[in-house]
Amino acid sequence: MGLLAGLAAFSGTGAATLNGDELATISAATRSLPGMFELARHIDGHFLPYYLFMHLWVKAGMAELWLRLPSAVAIGVAAWLLADLGRRLHSVRAGVIAAGVFAILPSVSYYGAFARSYAFAAAAVVFAFWSLHRAIERPVLRRWVAYGVAVALVCSTHLFAVLVLPAQLLLLRRAHAVRMLAALAVGSVPAAVLGLIGYGERHAISWIPERGPEVWLKFPKMAAGTTWLGVVLFAMALAGAALLFRQAHGRAGHHGPDGLQGRERFHGPDGLQDREGLRGRNGLRGRDASHGRGGLDGPGGRVWAAVLVGWLVLPPVLLLLVSWLVTPAYVDRYLFVTAPALSLLAGLAVACLPRFHVVAGVAVVALGCALAIPEHVEVREENGRFENIPWALRVIKAEPDDGIVYGQSPLRAGFDYYADSLMPVDVLRSGDSPNPDGFGYPERSDVSAALEGRERVWVVWRGTKQSGLEGDSIDRVGEVKEAGFELSMAKHSGDLPGLTVALFTRR
Repeated sequence: MGLLAGLAAFSGTGAATLNGDELATISAATRSLPGMFELARHIDGHFLPYYLFMHLWVKAGMAELWLRLPSAVAIGVAAWLLADLGRRLHSVRAGVIAAGVFAILPSVSYYGAFARSYAFAAAAVVFAFWSLHRAIERPVLRRWVAYGVAVALVCSTHLFAVLVLPAQLLLLRRAHAVRMLAALAVGSVPAAVLGLIGYGERHAISWIPERGPEVWLKFPKMAAGTTWLGVVLFAMALAGAALLFRQAHGRAGHHGPDGLQGRERFHGPDGLQDREGLRGRNGLRGRDASHGRGGLDGPGGRVWAAVLVGWLVLPPVLLLLVSWLVTPAYVDRYLFVTAPALSLLAGLAVACLPRFHVVAGVAVVALGCALAIPEHVEVREENGRFENIPWALRVIKAEPDDGIVYGQSPLRAGFDYYADSLMPVDVLRSGDSPNPDGFGYPERSDVSAALEGRERVWVVWRGTKQSGLEGDSIDRVGEVKEAGFELSMAKHSGDLPGLTVALFTRR
C-alpha cells in the first residue's frame, strides 16, 4: 500500500507547474550554505532542515519530477507506517483500508507532488504515533530512542506539525512516564529552537488574515482535499472512534468460561479464543488477530481511540488558538498532518463492522475515488498549483525591445526557470542573485527611467486583473501607468489567485 500511495502521489509530479512556494524551495536550496543560514535569519527559518536536505538533493538535478520525488517517497512511507499502525491497533484489514483511503485523497496527491515539506511532516507524524505504540507495547530503550527521534523529525519537518503531539500525552502512564517524557523533551528541542526563530520572523506571515471558528467547517475538505469525500470520511472517523471506544469498553473486564479476561482473550471469527491460540478463519494469530498489547482491546484501547481523535481534531483547534494569542497563522496546508488520522479512523471504522469487511473496504475506496475524480484531475492539470507560468509565457508575444515588469519581485524566479525562448528585457532587475534576506531580487526603483525609449511593456503579477488594474494593490502597475503607458490587453490564468499578464503600450 505504501508503494501504491507513493505512485499515486508521484503520478501528479510532472503535470502541474511549480508555484511560488516551490520556487522558494529552489531559491533557498540553490544558495550556498552561508547564504541559506543568512536567509533563515530573516525568513523561513523553520524550513531550514528541509532546505538543507533539498540543498543536497538538487545537486543531482532541477527537473520538476526530481524536485517533487522526495515528497512522493514521503507519502509512500507514511502510507506504509499507517498500514502497520492500523494492524497494530486492530487488524491487517484495518491497516490496509486506512492506507487505501489515504492513497486516494486528493490532498495526498497534491502534497505528494509538492516541493515543500508537508508530505515529510505527515510521514514524520505517522512515524511518531507508530513508534510510540511500539515503545508502549515493549518498553525497551531502543524503542524509546526511536520515539524520541520521531518526535524530533516531527518538529523539524514543519513547525506546526507539533500540534499533534499533545494528543499523545493521553497515553502517559506511571509505568513509562519518565521514559516517554524524556523522549518527548529531547525530541522537542528542534521545536523550541525553530519556534523561537519563527516567532522572530512572524512578519513573514503577516499576509495571513485573522480567522474565526467558522474555518473549522472547511476542515474536512482541507484534510481530504475535496468537500464531499471529506465530509463522508469525517463522519466515518467520528463514528469509527465511537465504535472503537464501545468495542474496547465491551472487551475490558470480559471473562470467558475459563476465567480469562478480555486482555488475554479476543473474539475471533470462530468465537472466543486464546490470545496466542490457533489461527482463525482470517489466518491471523497473536498480535494481528487480538490487536496486540497496547491495541484497541480493554482500557488501553479506549485511550487509543481518544488519541486518534485528538490527532485529527486538536491541530486545527490549537492552530486557531495560536492565531488568536500570538499571530494569525491559520492556513489549511499547515494541517495536512491530520490526513493520516482521518484515513486511519475511517479504516478502523470499516474494520469494526461485524462482517463484509473486505467488501465494505473496497466500496469505501471506490466511492472515495469516484467522489474525488474532479479534484484529482484538477491537481494534475498544468494550472494545478494556481500559478501557471508556462501559460503566461505563451501569452507573452515578445517583440524586440519589449520590456517586462514583475508585480511581485519573486515571480521572476519562475520565469527564469521555465523560459526557453526570447523574453522581454527585465528592465528593473539589477542583480542576478536573489536578495540574501528573501526571495525577491535587487531592482531599480526608477520605473520611468527604466522604460525610457520603449514602446511596449509586459506586466505580470500574482492575482486577478482587478487586483492590479483597480486600486493600488500592485504598485508596479501604477508606476508603469505614470511612466506614460496605457493598458492594451490583460489576461488572467483562470483560477485564484492565478497570474495576470497585461500588455501596456506608450500613450
